[in-house]
Amino acid sequence: MAPDPRDPKRDRAPIPGPAEFMGIGFQFVAAILIFLYVGRWLDARLGTSPWLLILGVFTGFGAAMYSMVQKLNRRGGPPKRGPEDGR
Repeated sequence: MAPDPRDPKRDRAPIPGPAEFMGIGFQFVAAILIFLYVGRWLDARLGTSPWLLILGVFTGFGAAMYSMVQKLNRRGGPPKRGPEDGR
């Protein structure tokens, strides 16, 4: 029997585990770099070097951590262990 072409689940392919985690890593680095360059640009404009660059790095790190935790929470927690696991 052929799959129903109108099935909305058919259009979305699941992202394999390693690719999903690689994407989270790239997003982590990108967030830090974007905030770093924004801080650097503002430092050059306002003459506050290096304070806004440092603030940008910490803000980027915080935003990246928040995003990573949100994605991992949506993905689900660790597998539940039961008596059949032998532990």
